[in-house]
Amino acid sequence: MVVNTIEREMVLRHPVERVWAALTTAEGLSRWFGSVAEIDLRPGGRAYFRWDDLDQESVATVAVVEPPRRFAFRWVVEGLEGEDAPRTLVEFTLEEVPDGTRLRLVESGFAQAAADVARSAHQANSHGWDAELADLRRHLDAA
Repeated sequence: MVVNTIEREMVLRHPVERVWAALTTAEGLSRWFGSVAEIDLRPGGRAYFRWDDLDQESVATVAVVEPPRRFAFRWVVEGLEGEDAPRTLVEFTLEEVPDGTRLRLVESGFAQAAADVARSAHQANSHGWDAELADLRRHLDAA
């Protein structure tokens, strides 16, 4: 059985607007999500991410922009390539809470890929999100 979804939730001690900027601007993303990021922040816009330490890059398509609460993009399932390759949806939801901002991340759609690819991609992205979200927290707390 393939797990279709990755879900993470955390509370960041920062206002929603600051977390939103970290998630949706090239400058903000480049500080925690890989080495370089470019983003055209509109539905249908292109987002590009590069991880120099992993010699890896990814191109995504912006799916949802609802400032400052909801942002989503689609990217190709890891291990696959091409226009017709299955894509997962990565969705960030922000909610103001007394201690700052609750961030909820959901990446879904792994089950579209063949079972072995889906399992591998799910595992890689699950570990990846743990590391990236820790980097997000460090970035916000350091500034």
